[in-house]
Amino acid sequence: MALTESSIDIPVMSLIVRGKEVSDNLVEVSGRGEDFTFRAPDPEKYVDLLTLRDPGRLADLYALSFDDILDYLVELGMQLEVSVNRHMQQARVLSYHTSPQTPPLVDAAFATLPQLFRRDNLIEVAEKSIGIAFLEGWVPTTMVSGATVAVRCFGARCVHIVPGNALVVSAITIIRNALMRSDAIIKAPSNDPFTAWAIAKTMCEMAPNHPLTRHLSVAYWRGGNVAFEEKLYLPQNVEKIIAWGGFASIKHVTRYIQPGLELISLDPKNSTSIVGAEAFDNEEAVRDAAIRIATDAGATNQNACANARVVYVVTGTDEAGLAKANALGQQVYDELLHLPASVSTKPKKYNRDLADLVDALRLDDEWFHVIGGRDGEGAVIVSQLPEPVNFATALTDRTINIVPVDSLDEVLATVNAYTQTVGIFPESLKDKLINILPLYGAQRIVSLGYACAMSTMNSNAHDGLEPLRRMGKWIVNDISSPELVPPLWRQ
Repeated sequence: MALTESSIDIPVMSLIVRGKEVSDNLVEVSGRGEDFTFRAPDPEKYVDLLTLRDPGRLADLYALSFDDILDYLVELGMQLEVSVNRHMQQARVLSYHTSPQTPPLVDAAFATLPQLFRRDNLIEVAEKSIGIAFLEGWVPTTMVSGATVAVRCFGARCVHIVPGNALVVSAITIIRNALMRSDAIIKAPSNDPFTAWAIAKTMCEMAPNHPLTRHLSVAYWRGGNVAFEEKLYLPQNVEKIIAWGGFASIKHVTRYIQPGLELISLDPKNSTSIVGAEAFDNEEAVRDAAIRIATDAGATNQNACANARVVYVVTGTDEAGLAKANALGQQVYDELLHLPASVSTKPKKYNRDLADLVDALRLDDEWFHVIGGRDGEGAVIVSQLPEPVNFATALTDRTINIVPVDSLDEVLATVNAYTQTVGIFPESLKDKLINILPLYGAQRIVSLGYACAMSTMNSNAHDGLEPLRRMGKWIVNDISSPELVPPLWRQ
C-alpha cells in the first residue's frame, strides 16, 4: 500500500553508510518549505565511518566487470518503481513538503527515475562520456617515438554536494559513481533530503554486501558545518568534491581545496533564448515559437539553471516590432497555462519579492507590458526597450522576460561566463550562432523547447566541462624498451 502524508509522523533520515543504516545520535534539522523538520544522525560522530581512508579498498570494484555493474544498476532501476517501493513512496511524500516543486512535478520526477537505469541509457552514458574500454582496462596507443602508452580511467573517493532543485540528480550521481567504480559520499540537500536516501536504502536491501553498495554513503549535514567539514575534506579522505550549488555554497567549499583535493564545480548559471526574425514570417511559426518558449521557461516551474528566463526576439523596436513582441508575449502566457501538469504547474508558492517587483512594473507600462501574474500563476514581462528587467537573474516561478531587439549583436553582448543554455529558434538561426556563442561564454546550445529535456543531458558535457571525465583519475602506463625507444642512458 502506498504511504500517505498522514502515515508519516516524525521523519528520520538515517545515515546510509556502506551498506548499513545508522539511526543513532539523532539531531533535529530544519528543512526547507512549510517549516518542515526532520531528524538525522549527528554527522560529526560518524566522520570516521563515512570516510574511506584506505584507497586500496576500492579494489573490490575492479573485480567487477562492466556487465556486472550494468546488471546491478538495471536491477536497482526496476526496484525503484515507486508503485512497489515503500522507501521511494516515503521519499516522494516527504518531498511534497521539502521540494520547491509541486506534487505533480515531484510525481513526474519519481516516475522518471527508473528510466535512467535502463541498460541502453547506462551504456550510452559510459561510452559517450568516458569510453567503456577506458573503464574496463588499459587502452594502448603506439606513439611516434616507438613507445606504447596505455591509459585507464580509475575511480576516486568523492563527495557529491547535490542540488535540491532537480530530484533526478541524486539518481544520476549514484549511476555515475557506479560506472566510474568510485566511492561516493552524497551530501543530501535540505530541500531534497530523501531521494538519495531512499535509493541507498533500496541498495542496502537489494545487495548489502555488493561492492557498489559498500561504496555509497548518504548523509545530511548543514552546509557550513566547519567542525565536521574540516575533518571530512582532507586529501587522505577525499580526492574530489563535485559541488552543485549557489554562489555562496560553492565559495564556501573552496576554502577546503588544497593539493590532492580537487573541486569540480557546477556553478550557478542563467539561461536564455533567442528567437530570430524568421519566426515572425507567419502565424504558424509564431505559435511554434510560443509553445517552445513556454516549455523552456515553464518546465519544472523554472527551478533549473537550464530554464530560460530572458527571451530575446528579433522583432525590431519600432512600433510594429513592439506589437509583434507583445502579441508573442500573450501567446507564450496562454501556452504556459496549458502545459501538462507533469511539466509545469502553478508554482507552489510564488516568490513574494518577485511578485512585488512584477507588480511595480505594471505601473510603468510605458517601458514594460506585464501579462498575467496576478494570481501567482506566473507572468510574461515584455520589455518595451531592448533591455531586460534589472532583476532578470532573479526570475523564477514561471516569470518570463521577452526583450525585443533590432539585431543579434545586441543579444551577443548579454552572453557571458554565467550563461549555461541558449535555446534558439528557428534551427537555421542556430547554424549562424553555434560557433559564435561559445566565444562569449555560452555552454550549451539547444533547439528552442528542449532546454530541459533529459534525453541528452546525462551523457554529455555540462557547464562547459565533462564531469564524468573529471571525476576519474586518468592513469598512464608508459611502456618503452631500448630496442624501440633510444634510452637516455645511451645519449
